[in-house]
Amino acid sequence: MLAQDQGEFKKIADFCIEIPDSEEELSPLLSVIPLQLLAYYIAVFRGCNVDQPRNLAKSVTVE
Repeated sequence: MLAQDQGEFKKIADFCIEIPDSEEELSPLLSVIPLQLLAYYIAVFRGCNVDQPRNLAKSVTVE
C-alpha cells in the first residue's frame, strides 16, 4: 500500500492495525496473526464461547 493511502485510512478509521513492510511471501503470515487476535477479542467482547464454536463437531465428524 502506498504511504499516501495509509494517511487517508488513518483519517477515516477510528483504529488501525499496522503490519510492517516485509517480503511478499511473508505478508500473509504477518497479517493473519493480528486478524486472528482481532477475531478472538471481538468474540470475547460479544460474549461468544470461543472454545466451542457452533457446528464444529458436526462438520469435523461427518464424512
